Amino acid sequence: MSGEQNQYDLICIGGGSGGIATARRAAAHGARCAVVESARLGGTCVNVGCVPKKVMWQAAHAAEVMERAGDYGFSGVSPRLDWSALVAARDAYIQRLNGIYDRNLGNSGVDTIRGHARFVDPHTVEVNGERYRAERFVIATGGVPGRPGIPGGDLGIDSDGFFEMADRPEKVAVVGAGYIAVELAGVLHQLGSDVQLVVRRERPLRDFDEAIQNAYVDAIGQHGPTLVNHFTPVGLEAAWGGYALHAEDGRSLEGLDQVIWAVGRIPNTDGLGLDAAGVRMSGQGTIPVDDWQASSQPHIFALGDVTDNPYPLTPVAIAAGRRLADRLWGGQSDRRLEYRDVPTVVFTHPPIGTVGLTEADARARYGDAVRVYQTGFVPMDFALSPAEAKQRSTMKLVCVGEEERVVGIHLFGVGSDEMLQGFAVALRMGATKRDLDDTVAIHPTSAEELVTMT
Repeated sequence: MSGEQNQYDLICIGGGSGGIATARRAAAHGARCAVVESARLGGTCVNVGCVPKKVMWQAAHAAEVMERAGDYGFSGVSPRLDWSALVAARDAYIQRLNGIYDRNLGNSGVDTIRGHARFVDPHTVEVNGERYRAERFVIATGGVPGRPGIPGGDLGIDSDGFFEMADRPEKVAVVGAGYIAVELAGVLHQLGSDVQLVVRRERPLRDFDEAIQNAYVDAIGQHGPTLVNHFTPVGLEAAWGGYALHAEDGRSLEGLDQVIWAVGRIPNTDGLGLDAAGVRMSGQGTIPVDDWQASSQPHIFALGDVTDNPYPLTPVAIAAGRRLADRLWGGQSDRRLEYRDVPTVVFTHPPIGTVGLTEADARARYGDAVRVYQTGFVPMDFALSPAEAKQRSTMKLVCVGEEERVVGIHLFGVGSDEMLQGFAVALRMGATKRDLDDTVAIHPTSAEELVTMT
């Protein structure tokens, strides 16, 4: 390919969900587009993130349901996991998705350029020695897992390595306090591993509403995995009988088959040649953008985890990219993503769903105008379970003003992942507590608790 064939209206650097969504939407508006990707199409989400994680969660959930089968009169249910079969089926599914992404790009008229892109000037990138020019660029290269800079840190694996494990570890430490850490810890625990969730402070999920934090900690205190708090790792070593993870205060976790680091992600900007493009970066390696996703170069945009986006979620990158394409090529001059009221789910056991403001954030913003409704209950999934096996759900509404406009919804319990989407629509539309109260409940469900709360 050379000459005019190397000229595009848009080149998206990064073939993950955000870059692909942007290019396909721009192409639908008539732009000539290309996507540059050096690895598998689909990015983190499809290959080493959301999708394979959810497959593993589904496996863990199946194990959990089979454990409870006896509560409903079933006998002889003795689940035995074939880890290699699970991994093979998961990887085959991901491979099919890679092919679907490739075909979708072709069907949309978007060129796929394989290799690593590096800017040589503000309007030109080089890939495998070939140069490509574009009127505009979108950088959507995502992030990579971080690791602690401690002695022996390389002996552990990260979330990418989790999806490469050939066998299930019998005893594992998952280090981290965010959603990736609790998800991986939960999956391994449900699939039979002895899991220790290691956090530096008191508890995990510190950015979530306090009710969610409390509900999660109470749940794992009853059912596992084991929480090890106030543990700051200072070293990891291979010892007789397994790995040993050492803490700043002298404690050690020994006999570990595996240590998984889930301590944050780093923006994937190395090697892009952003200096040559005149694109400013932050001290953390992210690309600062304005409300319209534009970098310091007005024709070079960035979206997703490579920016300072407060919601590192696949649907957020997709939404930002599609809106950007609508604005630049679709004639929708005011189209942009507003980074507020973004619903999200954490696939713990049971799952967490949350949208809007936490109670603490609401009180900091609105003071005494905040009113909170909260409930806890045992869902019918555990109606026939023995007392020690029952798993409680927690739900919380954060409301503001005399009209009690709902500004936060926080859920922990069976079905939270699926029920949140509709309630998130209601919150974004300005629903009040009265609107929820006036909605007839669906009985018997957990979701009805959100419209019957007093």
